Amino acid sequence: MKYFVTGATGFIGGHVARLLRQQGHEVVALVRRAAAAAEELAGLGIGLHEGDVTLKESMRAGMRGVDGVFHLAGWYKIGGRDRSAAEPVNVGGTYNVLELIKELEIPRGVYTSTLAVFGDTHGRAVDERYRHEGPWLSEYDRTKWRAHYKVAEPMMRAGLPLMIVQPGVVYGPGDTSPVRSVLVQYLRGKLPMVPRGTAYCWGHVDDTARAHLAAMEKGTPGEAYIIAGPAHTLRQAFAMAAAITGIPAPRAQAPPWMLRSLAGVMAVVERFRAVPETYAAESLRVTAGVTYLGSSKKASRALGFAARPLEDGLRETLLHEMRLLGMTPRGGDR
Repeated sequence: MKYFVTGATGFIGGHVARLLRQQGHEVVALVRRAAAAAEELAGLGIGLHEGDVTLKESMRAGMRGVDGVFHLAGWYKIGGRDRSAAEPVNVGGTYNVLELIKELEIPRGVYTSTLAVFGDTHGRAVDERYRHEGPWLSEYDRTKWRAHYKVAEPMMRAGLPLMIVQPGVVYGPGDTSPVRSVLVQYLRGKLPMVPRGTAYCWGHVDDTARAHLAAMEKGTPGEAYIIAGPAHTLRQAFAMAAAITGIPAPRAQAPPWMLRSLAGVMAVVERFRAVPETYAAESLRVTAGVTYLGSSKKASRALGFAARPLEDGLRETLLHEMRLLGMTPRGGDR
């Protein structure tokens, strides 16, 4: 089979493209410019097609004749000051890719949405039927919601042979997201506290990539599938990390009210000066006791999705980061 993959130079998309290639499929990856990640893909026998999701016609030739499209490209930058690309990439780019699937009569497509379209679930593990209408904690959440509900869903109702997958927090070796930044801060002893009550569904990147392929193979067009891992608070995650590395977890916990108040202050400060992304109002809002939780029962039944325990995946990830930092575990994991 031949597949076209957007976002293949990113974390999840790169794993999807590599897994497809390992299974013997022909893969064409959309790339915007010559980069180290693109060169690595080419070295694996993955074809490169230069283009941009915001430029519809730049993708047409690369998508023509494929058996399926994986659309993973997206804008993701929590706390960044420049958000001008969020709407064109997440919303406009998704429209462009899905329109080409329709025009070129491509048999199947998988679009990568996110649990963040549900917003703060307030401790509930919701399913695919849940609907959130705002307010939004970040520009990423808002634009992914628009792409999911204002672009993908209407086109599926009109007959587009598309499946939606919704990961939660995705982690693992090779991550470049804010999740990795927090883990590195912890390893270096520079994480003073963790937010109280904040919880995510933690999905290892390998499990997430396999779920994408399962959706392409087994998914029903018109359906969405939550492919999130097990739910844990940040406090629980760092307790596991301490047992793995021997590095104490931060003892202090920041209450949600304090983070929300600080976010209000920083929103005013940001009008006059740039602030580090970690302390930006948006970054504080998305960690102020917020829970992004969803149930993967439907994906388990329909796709055979299974997620490894967080402790197992966290061990691999932390030991990888410690090797990069020239550190050795102080406890039993070596």
